[in-house]
Amino acid sequence: MNKRNIAILGATGSIGTQALDVVRAFPELLEVSVLTGARNVALLIEQALEFRPKAVVITDESAYTTLKEALAGTNIRVLSGVDALVEVVTDPEIDVLLNAIVGAAGLKPTVVAIEHGKDIALANKETLVVAGELVMGLAEKHQVKMLPVDSEHSAIFQCLVGEEQNPIEKIYLTASGGPFRGKGRLDLMEVTKAQALLHPNWVMGAKITIDSASLMNKGLEVIEAKWLFDLEVDQIDVIVHPQSIVHSIVQFQDGSMKAQMGVPDMKLPIQNALTYPLRMQNSFERFDFLKYPTLTFEPADQETFRNLELAYSVLRAGGDRACVLNAANEIAVEAFLNDQISFLGMSDLIEATLCQQKMVKQPTLNDYIAIDQQTRLVARDLIDKI
Repeated sequence: MNKRNIAILGATGSIGTQALDVVRAFPELLEVSVLTGARNVALLIEQALEFRPKAVVITDESAYTTLKEALAGTNIRVLSGVDALVEVVTDPEIDVLLNAIVGAAGLKPTVVAIEHGKDIALANKETLVVAGELVMGLAEKHQVKMLPVDSEHSAIFQCLVGEEQNPIEKIYLTASGGPFRGKGRLDLMEVTKAQALLHPNWVMGAKITIDSASLMNKGLEVIEAKWLFDLEVDQIDVIVHPQSIVHSIVQFQDGSMKAQMGVPDMKLPIQNALTYPLRMQNSFERFDFLKYPTLTFEPADQETFRNLELAYSVLRAGGDRACVLNAANEIAVEAFLNDQISFLGMSDLIEATLCQQKMVKQPTLNDYIAIDQQTRLVARDLIDKI
């Protein structure tokens, strides 16, 4: 395999830092061309000095001077602001864009990268949640690969290799159940953010951890899976698997099933996306069946965790509904982390926002961007009414 030049959007976050661990492990295969971060300028400086990319971007413009001064004397181009994310992904030397930004801000850079022929290693699920039909249409038009980084979608992707002629009957996305598995609505009325941030199996950023606790993360994954694998809503099921060993399952039309298994470690799906179609030798922990004598599965509780039900409902409705859901959820999580609403209040805020926003049936990219911004304003206005 020829050496691949990688652009990492969100290099200072959980996925970005683990992706750089993968790059360190395979210097003969992977080279970093672009690094971007949001606010952690100290870590971005450290990464830039180690990997010497062609360009770095800090989206927090107030940190630009600090970054610029720290990298003076290098040949690294330093930029700031959200618009710079779009500018740097057009570099003709970039082969793969790893989009690990959290939230809808990841949409536009992904679209521009696809239009410039870059393969996409996608950890930013909101790209497909907000504009899945548009993005996958562009990927087909420009003949670029969409390589999923989420452990569940990576599992489905791996199970489908070599099965191109065999129709999918159903896929099962597995969920750990988060810290509140088995709890009822009464149990969740007094949940604190400290409790919600204690995920039993995965180490992730705050926003994704809260989404996991509310099962919104799984709802977003359902929407993403629909577009990634060209499925109908009823072909996607969610099952709770507390051990997080079976990362997802594909059932084919003959009833046979394939599952991808392994210890819960995000570096493996990241490596798979960056080095596909090769499976490279690594030193990651291996799964030991004797340490897990029992693997259990149970249905997801959509009555208690209403975010999952809301995600299915917007997917069935179509149009801009998933875009509205995603934007409202980002505001809801922010409000919960700021002690403005309760844990259960997040679902209430999302549902109220969906009711307020008029349906747009066939949105364009500019429509999606405008709808996202408008939805955030509506959701913020509704916080005090929840």
